[in-house]
This record gives sequence, C-alpha cells and structure tokens, in this order.
Amino acid sequence: MSESVSIPVQKPNRRDVFFIAGTDTDVGKTAVSCTLLARARLLGLSAFGIKPITAGCRTEVQHGKEVLVSDDAARMSAQASIVLDPMLLAPIRLPLPISPHLAAADAGVTLRAERVVGQVRAALSTRADFVVVEGAGGWRVPINARETVADVARLLQKPVILVVRIRLGCLNHALLTAEAIRRDGLALAGWVATVLDDEQSTDAIQAQCTSLDERLRVPCLGVLPFQEVLDIEALAAQIRLPHEMNTSE
Repeated sequence: MSESVSIPVQKPNRRDVFFIAGTDTDVGKTAVSCTLLARARLLGLSAFGIKPITAGCRTEVQHGKEVLVSDDAARMSAQASIVLDPMLLAPIRLPLPISPHLAAADAGVTLRAERVVGQVRAALSTRADFVVVEGAGGWRVPINARETVADVARLLQKPVILVVRIRLGCLNHALLTAEAIRRDGLALAGWVATVLDDEQSTDAIQAQCTSLDERLRVPCLGVLPFQEVLDIEALAAQIRLPHEMNTSE
C-alpha cells in the first residue's frame, strides 16, 4: 500500500453529487467511484457512494437468512467516510450479471426510473460534502421496455462524470456517450480514463487520452493506470474532484 499523504482541505462551495456513467460495461466505473471517494477523504470531505441498481449479486447468509450482496456497493462503502444502511447503499439488487431489464425480468420485478430516483433521494437525505451515484452499464442500457439508465440520470438532474476505458474503439464510444449526455440536458463535469490491461504502450494511451481531451471539452480528472492489484490509495493521488479543477475557487 502507498504511504499516507496529507492534502490541505479544499472544500467545494456546496454539497457535490455526481452521476458516474460509463461508455460501456466493464470500463471501471466502480474503481473510479472508489477512487473519487478516497480522494474526497484525503481532502477531508465527508463522502459516500450509492449503487442504485446492481445486476449481478452474490448470495450470502446473514443472521441465518440468504441475502443478495452487491460487491460494487461494498467496495464503495469501504472508501466512504459515511456508512449508509445497505438498503440505501444498494437498494435494487438482482442476481444475474446481465442488462438490468433482463435481470429484473428474470427476478420477477419491474424497474422504473422514477422509483429508482426516489430511492437515490432517500439516500441523499444523509448529509455529506461529496456523493457519487454509480450507474449500471452504459448510458442507454435499458432498465425496462421504455426507459434506460439515462432516464434515471435525467430525473436525478446531477452533473455526470464519464468513465472511459482506454482501448480500441473508446474514442467513438466516449464521444457518442458525451453527445447523448448533453442532448439529455445534463452537464458533463469531467471524465476519467481507465487502463485495465497492460497490452498498450504508454504512447498509445497518451495519444488516445489527448484525442479525448481535445474533443470532450471538459476536464480530464485523471488517468488511472493499469494495476495488477488495485491500490485505491495510490490511485487517489492521481485523480482530482471536479471542484479541484476549478481554478477560480
């Protein structure tokens, strides 16, 4: 583990809540959410994360009863400075690791964006300086026959942080997702690059990040390098919260 680093407290002017979106599934949204929470702790901010929909939960016996556990939510909770009740942290837990609308149908439940947002707002009644709300899959992933994850974000009306996994095709995916976010009337607060394999050269990674930086027109909050074993404390030194990028503060 990396050594503890002391960072001067730099608080935002108000509570910040961000929706964490990805260009696709398996792009590192949870790793980025955890890293942002760890960064908030380094800055002396109170912080927690919410995972409204988890499709792909394991079963665990607690107090003699089988319950579904969201590992993504548990990872975020481990980096938070405020501990939420599990039902607020991960209110919708579905067994199958597939698209939410299919996982919900298999579980015999119906997801509705308005209800999901209501559960998020219940969690947001807990006071904190910094909160992340992690989406599921990509921006247009369905949650029912008519609505998508984007409808949840749109009703929530919070700025978005976009997670881009650096790999072949990421430029197109990132630009299309950013375009969709803006067309849905939401602010793109920044983006984070993740490197989840060691097959690319440093020059190739830098070239793709530069291309995205020139086109997304919002701050790059960090480039999280490939790690064999995830070290959130080390990554927290390589990321910035959106308010840190605002030089006017």
